[in-house]
Amino acid sequence: MQRVPILKLGDVLIVSIQIDLEDQGVLALQEDLADAVVDHGAKGVIIDITAVEIVDSFIGRMLATIAGVCDMLDAQTVVVGMRPAVAITLVELGLSLGGVRTALNLEKGVALLDHIRSATP
Repeated sequence: MQRVPILKLGDVLIVSIQIDLEDQGVLALQEDLADAVVDHGAKGVIIDITAVEIVDSFIGRMLATIAGVCDMLDAQTVVVGMRPAVAITLVELGLSLGGVRTALNLEKGVALLDHIRSATP
């Protein structure tokens, strides 16, 4: 099973999903990312799904779970690069990903994280 690399940029972790994730890969990413947030004291996480062309309900729920886990570990999460077809599929599956912040691309995701963090006392 291929692992998704987690890059560190200051106190932000960047995850760029470049492979089709099977259920086991998503679970491994959840564990790896939670460990990395704690190990690096990350305050922000950006998950880039630009290369993801299809999602199912499991992957959609896991994105929400990953964001929730990171939030519990004091790291804000932004999902960037969602394709229109992926957004449509998530809505059709009834997965609004409540609580998951999104941005169109990596640059806007970094700006959103900066804005969130500057507004938080």
